[in-house]
Amino acid sequence: MAKAAAGSDDVRGSLKAVRRAGAPAGPVYRRIILKLSGEALLGKRQYGVDPDFCAFIAAQVAEVHRLGVQIGVVVGGGNIFRGLAAAARGMDRATGDYIGMLATVMNALALQDAIEKAGVPTRVMSAIAMNEVAEPYIRRRAVRHLEKGRVIILAAGTGNPYFTTDTAAALRAVEIGAQVILKATKVDGVYDSDPVANPGATRYERLTYSDVLAQRLGVLDSTAVSLCMENDMPIVVFDLNRPDNIRRVAAGEPVGTLVNGGDPA
Repeated sequence: MAKAAAGSDDVRGSLKAVRRAGAPAGPVYRRIILKLSGEALLGKRQYGVDPDFCAFIAAQVAEVHRLGVQIGVVVGGGNIFRGLAAAARGMDRATGDYIGMLATVMNALALQDAIEKAGVPTRVMSAIAMNEVAEPYIRRRAVRHLEKGRVIILAAGTGNPYFTTDTAAALRAVEIGAQVILKATKVDGVYDSDPVANPGATRYERLTYSDVLAQRLGVLDSTAVSLCMENDMPIVVFDLNRPDNIRRVAAGEPVGTLVNGGDPA
């Protein structure tokens, strides 16, 4: 379990904190993939999307964008529909996964609205064709949008069932030449056990891909971690609820847990 997301009042206060932040350090990463779970958009709600929390995320994305960082966002759909859970209740797995992909498009549109209200041009690109609401995902077009200063939101996962949005984030990061994946969570990194259930849990500052796979630490699913390992794509797991964390990660500050191919610190 993870701690609850900030309430509306906390979100508004956090937005002010982001805007009050002093002159930020220059970015270390020039092109990033931000991986958001669908649950990250819940805020205080039990279901759907919290506009206040979307605005909180958008303020952080806009802050990083102003530093010249090119940003791609991959969003999940678990706040609306989770295919794996539906399959466990008897639904065909492929059907459940396709419904989940459609849920990610709804989340992507909500994020697009929030980010554009924060003053940043944004494009939603879908791995499933739905031309009335999103562009089709084409790698060269995605890269061009980034070069033009637009944030891209990559929806519908990989477009294939049996693959998670974690795997989609790893795949898209490699395809567009990102330098890091920022895995947003509700805790401040990777722990050796659930920090909510076990107050004595130890947080790792750094891990290797092999550590994550061998210990089943659940940073991303094993397919995504393997893809990152094969392509030397670092992953930073950090707390989304703390304002300015995305900028701090982009600036190379020691936030959360770093997963890469080096020896653990």
